[in-house]
Amino acid sequence: MDEYLIYGGIALFGGLVLSLYLALVFWSPSPIVTYESEKFYRSNASPKKPLPLTPLCNPSSVSLTIVVPAYNETERLPVMMAATIAHLTSSAVPKTRTYEILIVDDGSSDETSVTALKLAAKYPKFNIRVVTLEQNIGKGGAVRHGMLHASGERLLMADADGASRIEDLEALWKTMDELVPNEAPAVVVGSRAHLVKSEAVVKRSFIRNVLMYGLHTILRIVGVGHIRDTQCGFKLFSRSAAQQIFPAQHLPTWIFDVELLLLAKQLRIPVAEVPIEWHEVAGSKLNVMTASLQMLRDLLIVRGNHLLGRWKASPSKVKFE
Repeated sequence: MDEYLIYGGIALFGGLVLSLYLALVFWSPSPIVTYESEKFYRSNASPKKPLPLTPLCNPSSVSLTIVVPAYNETERLPVMMAATIAHLTSSAVPKTRTYEILIVDDGSSDETSVTALKLAAKYPKFNIRVVTLEQNIGKGGAVRHGMLHASGERLLMADADGASRIEDLEALWKTMDELVPNEAPAVVVGSRAHLVKSEAVVKRSFIRNVLMYGLHTILRIVGVGHIRDTQCGFKLFSRSAAQQIFPAQHLPTWIFDVELLLLAKQLRIPVAEVPIEWHEVAGSKLNVMTASLQMLRDLLIVRGNHLLGRWKASPSKVKFE
């Protein structure tokens, strides 16, 4: 009798493990597909005829690429771009620094691409490129696409809402200079952790604060508790770090930042955190309830796939689209 119970217990445990594995495979996102049209950009110099983008595996041709993911951002994008241009032309930026701005329209249902091209025409001296994805895949997918087709030696991810102060790029830049020599792999993330008790966060919506504290607890469990603010949309990557991290990214959803930091940790790429200024901007596309459930599911998916070795990055096995 005891023997049957043992065999039954083993079978039950095996069935549970198999069920969890199958659930992980089922819920894991499909590979992010890049359509042929998405490998091209339009600009002020060529507003109608798309030109080929630069693959990340190529050598850099400018000092900095600013990747701006944009979904239905006809109202907020012009404000963000005005602030960005003002900073890039200020005395705080060395005249020797060259740059491009890559706006990735994440399958918007409004005229975000049209607005972006108007901005390119408004600032003709600036290398503003506009990529339009064929369908909405999520912020993570839009950022990944921009990073995989960036020309910069350093690559900045910056949200279209302008919530993060673009002037703080210089603090991230300086920290990267100090972190590693000769553009070795490195990541510097903007952090709002110092604002937790400030007016900017205290006056933020109750639901967003609940999400913030809940997320921090889960992040300790999944392995990135050493980063106080994983979700700030203001991160600077060296080209060599981006070449290892972004081809291995799987999540297209808004929690993709955690996967990027887990990949950096797995690859032993140094990550520094720099305090920046931030303010909440009206017009967020985030659905609190949907995002909360998606966050929990995606964090478990990321952790499960990394623990089982289904998702991993290897510097010698990086593949580009």
